[in-house]
Amino acid sequence: MLYTVNASILLTELPLLERPAAVKAAGFDAVEFWWPFAEAVPADAEVDAFVRAIEDAGVQLTGLNFFAGDMPAGDRGLVSWKGRCGEFKDNIDVVVGIGERLGTRAFNALYGLRQAEHAAEAQDELALKNLTAAAEGVARIGGVVLLEPVSGAPGYPITTAAQALEVIAKLDVDNVKLLADFYHLAVNGDDVAAVIEQHAADFGHIQIADAPGRGEPGTGDLPLARWIARSRELGYAGHIGLEYKQATDDPFAWTKNFG
Repeated sequence: MLYTVNASILLTELPLLERPAAVKAAGFDAVEFWWPFAEAVPADAEVDAFVRAIEDAGVQLTGLNFFAGDMPAGDRGLVSWKGRCGEFKDNIDVVVGIGERLGTRAFNALYGLRQAEHAAEAQDELALKNLTAAAEGVARIGGVVLLEPVSGAPGYPITTAAQALEVIAKLDVDNVKLLADFYHLAVNGDDVAAVIEQHAADFGHIQIADAPGRGEPGTGDLPLARWIARSRELGYAGHIGLEYKQATDDPFAWTKNFG
């Protein structure tokens, strides 16, 4: 199976630039990251070091997040964040540059938390403009923007597949796709099986973690193997992103007997 390891949530005991090599040593050929820098526009030397770490490890960077603010502090994206539009748009060029150098074509744009001081309608209007700009930017390298329902973030307005698809339907671009993170959808109460039946062929990406706990498959009770198999049957041909928290001594042991 085509797995890609999210090295922003896994292998965190290692410095970030050592994680691509650890992914390769664990037997995988693909890696994905949240935004790996502290700023929307990092120094060229930081970007070069990140690109070099991916290349030296011999893995493919299959996915990268746009800058999402201060994630450890609770931020979850700039797409709808009024007052930071210029920062988001400046980040697009950096994202595209990394994607062009590494052959990455999938880019996750976290929507952003609601701002109490601004009307929801105004934030949603800005989100459409920023998603369009991001889509037009990555289109230059054949890229796709991913829009993800998220759990565990009060104030994040997109929690179900239907809500993400409603936003996507309002766009005049065709390269924004649903990121189906089965963990987030399940814990938010979405009918994951129904989402798969209706939309699997159009998924931009799949990510997995088990629930409860967000650990490896097998540590909870989600039917992840069945959901993945059905998504494949219905036309999803992309990678499966491993975006879970290590809960056992070997975070990848489950792959030997999965399915």
